Amino acid sequence: MSDFEGLKALVTGGASGIGRATAELLAARGAQVAVLDLDPSSVDKPLLAFRADVTDDASVREAVAAAVAELGGLDVVVNNAGIGAQGTVEDNDDAEWHRVMDVNVIGMVRVARAALPHLRDSTHAAIVNTCSIAATAGLPQRALYSATKGAVYSLTLAMAADHVREGIRVNCVNPGTVDTPWVGRLLSRAPDPAAERAALEARQPTGRLVSAAEVAGAVAYLASPLSGATTGTALAVDGGMQGLRLRPVGR
Repeated sequence: MSDFEGLKALVTGGASGIGRATAELLAARGAQVAVLDLDPSSVDKPLLAFRADVTDDASVREAVAAAVAELGGLDVVVNNAGIGAQGTVEDNDDAEWHRVMDVNVIGMVRVARAALPHLRDSTHAAIVNTCSIAATAGLPQRALYSATKGAVYSLTLAMAADHVREGIRVNCVNPGTVDTPWVGRLLSRAPDPAAERAALEARQPTGRLVSAAEVAGAVAYLASPLSGATTGTALAVDGGMQGLRLRPVGR
């Protein structure tokens, strides 16, 4: 496919995992792609690499401006940078709540705020936010993370309403548990990593983790000019976890 031919895209958190898969897919489909990341040292051409800290407004503005200057414009923003958190409401102190909210929610605000003046000049402007199944399903031991992703979901809808008449579409993807380096590190810290992985796989009706490439495909669908009538949508990429209720095996 070449539906992104001639378009300029920016992907945050694009050095690994979902962000890297997305950046590479957009480039393969014709886009010029800039990756913003805390550590973009692993990013190779044709991707363009820029260091940015989404918790620092000046850093974000500088990186977005540099990326737009090198790209020669901006059409697509993939707001993907984020961090995880475990525990109930009792397990994280105020500082951790502020830290994760700052990255996962306000970080997206900073990037969108810096990008919007450039997106207004595009005839194919789109923002795709990485949300989560945690925004729409109650998951155990994920209170803080779920709160941030619930905010991302609501933010997506509000942004879609605010900018639809400017020709800027805003959507989000809601992945289930994705087989990324972050999940790998999480599993490695579990008392029984194999059992924990099996439990994560079992809670998704497909019986396996979602791949980063599958999420990237959903992001590309939402960002593509071919989806020009799609805005204010949350696209689940969760192996059926949100919508399916299967009988136990053998029954």
